[in-house]
Amino acid sequence: MWKEFKAFAVRGNVIDMAVGIIIGAAFTAVIQSLVKDIMMPPLGLIVSDIDFSNAYIILAEGTTSAPYESLQAAEQTGAVILRYGSFLNNFISFAFVSFAVFILIRYINKLKDPKKTPEPVSPTIKKCPHCLSDIPLEATRCPHCTSNLKESAS
Repeated sequence: MWKEFKAFAVRGNVIDMAVGIIIGAAFTAVIQSLVKDIMMPPLGLIVSDIDFSNAYIILAEGTTSAPYESLQAAEQTGAVILRYGSFLNNFISFAFVSFAVFILIRYINKLKDPKKTPEPVSPTIKKCPHCLSDIPLEATRCPHCTSNLKESAS
């Protein structure tokens, strides 16, 4: 059993997966820092510290009737609450994180080889001048209409 485990643990795809998880964790830290430290401060200035986390709708009152002073006060009374503000905050955070990932991946792809373009593929087929069927480039007779292609080329 130990030999089987050792063979499993050192297989290429397990090692690749482990490296991917480690790099993913480091990449997560970079993305979170980019959003928190670079993107959010200017946005905070623009929207002047708008925080949706306390935005909610009461679906059913708790032991005391509404209005409640805060979300926490409503929760303490046992009210059934729809926390749409928390969802909005998470959605905005997701939008910024996904945008940051897009920007980083875009620049990483440019760093790989910005001038590399795919090499043109040489044609392997041609059209028969008589029936317009696709035929191999080296063909001397069309397999569809049986025309002699050497005579039509001259």
